[in-house]
Amino acid sequence: MRIVSYATEVGAGAGVLTDAGVIDAAGLLGESHIGVRELLDADRLDELADRRGSTEAEPVTDPELLPPVPDPEKIICIGLNYRSHAEEAGLEAPAAPPIFAKFRNALAPDGAVVRLPAASEKVDYEAEVAMVIGRRCREVPAEEATDAIAGYMLLNDLSARDLQFLTPQWMPGKVFDGSAPCGPALVTADEAGPHDGITFALDLNGERMQEGETSDLIFSMPELVAHLSRWTTLEPGDIVATGTPSGVGSVRDPRVWLKAGDEIEISSPQLGTLKTRIDG
Repeated sequence: MRIVSYATEVGAGAGVLTDAGVIDAAGLLGESHIGVRELLDADRLDELADRRGSTEAEPVTDPELLPPVPDPEKIICIGLNYRSHAEEAGLEAPAAPPIFAKFRNALAPDGAVVRLPAASEKVDYEAEVAMVIGRRCREVPAEEATDAIAGYMLLNDLSARDLQFLTPQWMPGKVFDGSAPCGPALVTADEAGPHDGITFALDLNGERMQEGETSDLIFSMPELVAHLSRWTTLEPGDIVATGTPSGVGSVRDPRVWLKAGDEIEISSPQLGTLKTRIDG
């Protein structure tokens, strides 16, 4: 099942993305309104899946799509988590997953136009698979962690490298408006397939720059849930961006920095296609 959020008069509503269009989740569930976080918190994904084939459901007319989870409590990002990326950067694999955060202002939907921050001259792309937490969890063992994952989506961890390394902490380069385009939908775990078999690629202006598969993760998704849930309580709707593979612009020769007019497309057979255009 592919879950989206779209704009309604009373706030972001959850929908099911089908071949016919977006079907309102609240209508299928007999509610007046429901958002994706509420859907996850109430553990109603299975119920929604059972009802999505209703012949009476009509697609929403011209829905304005939002980030799949527009209001997460936390956006946790993992650094240096692909073996290929650690190798290209000349760094040893970390003993524990490095983490940093983004905020809600960073979220942008599929098809968004993202303005480059005036404070930076070196903005880079990072294709990632993000997992969305499906239930409240604390101190979850890795062997049980897949049950806590609602699903996956694509995410572009846009990074202002000159700001990222301005201080010992990476966050200054990670928090500008629109720095986390994501989507196009939250693909539930049953449809996405094995967590270690998701493949994806990034094209910049039609040129292939990155290719990756989640089997190359240093810390697998269940391991990440186990680590993170020992450090903090994870809540339904929390987004965890799991890292980027090799091919980022900052390690290329010559280096590649994003500029106005650039078009970025991240594609995955399992998760769809996420498009972003850069503005100056």
